[in-house]
Amino acid sequence: MRNSVIPLLKVFGVLNLIFIMCSCGSSKTEKEQIKNLQFDNPLAEQRADPFVTKAEDGNYYFIATVPEYDRIEIRKSKTINGIKEAEPVIIWRKHDKGVMGNHIWAPELHRINGKWYVYFAAGSAEEKWKIRMYALSNPSPDPTKGEWKEEGQVVSNRDDFSLDATTFKLDGQRYMIWTDRASDTIINTGLYIAEMNSPTTLADKQVVISQPTHDWEIRGHRVNEAPAVLLRHGKVFVTFSASATDANYSIGLMWAYADANLLDPDSWHKLSKPVFYSNPDLDRFGPGHNSFTKAKDGKTDIMIYHARDYKEIEGEALYDPNRHTRARVLRWKDGMPFFGQELSDKEMSQRNTKQN
Repeated sequence: MRNSVIPLLKVFGVLNLIFIMCSCGSSKTEKEQIKNLQFDNPLAEQRADPFVTKAEDGNYYFIATVPEYDRIEIRKSKTINGIKEAEPVIIWRKHDKGVMGNHIWAPELHRINGKWYVYFAAGSAEEKWKIRMYALSNPSPDPTKGEWKEEGQVVSNRDDFSLDATTFKLDGQRYMIWTDRASDTIINTGLYIAEMNSPTTLADKQVVISQPTHDWEIRGHRVNEAPAVLLRHGKVFVTFSASATDANYSIGLMWAYADANLLDPDSWHKLSKPVFYSNPDLDRFGPGHNSFTKAKDGKTDIMIYHARDYKEIEGEALYDPNRHTRARVLRWKDGMPFFGQELSDKEMSQRNTKQN
């Protein structure tokens, strides 16, 4: 009897050892994953409307609005946290007169057909509120190098107050979503979508897919702006920012099925409540104008956004410089993005990574 038990004990001992080793390995892997998702916020002080893209070379490129509203600069880093110390490279400055001479806002950096494109908004030197969309291009593999060329205005049919252009590709077709006046009876801004005939030209059919109607979208100003696109789970998700750029600023969410007609406004579904907004307990005020990128693992979605750490603002909020760039993990629940309104950036990183 004793002789038959000993081999069994040995077997169970080996199994326990394997289990412990596996458990330790899983724990170590989990800890490493969490560590890699901890961000040294704020990533960039006084940088609003942030956009981060992870390029094919593995580098992260960061671009955002500077508080002087007078130039466009890019930072290059091997990691998201490295953006904090990366040296800004100025790629373009505003004109002294005429178009592209004032209010240089919300640049985005996209790689299209072997070229880098920067889409940005600008007023004219003489009329700073004459805001329109413009583009720059650069064939260099590294957008912090090479020569940037002015491609001129990206002209929309409305052509009234156009800004915040973003672009994405789905099933071989490139689209642009942007902001412009969306009503002939109410002063507001809404979201438009159109197919693109080229990286700098829009197709003729341009439709409004969202206007501010809910209470949280019309505080201070009637605003839907700053679209950001995420393609997941057979859907096209679009976040957008609403209301004035003070503590009322917040992020909303809309979506359409990826196989739907995206140029049909009825294809789009907008949530009636914001998904990310001010949280005084976390000293997070007016979070908004986000973009999405990927973590180093190539799988985990990261939301890049700006926010202030105080509520009270003296004067016009648009000219308060302290909208700082931050990064946080975006989780998923039942096929929908989970923004973690009640959680800090750190707490979002520490949540079970298997939720993705």
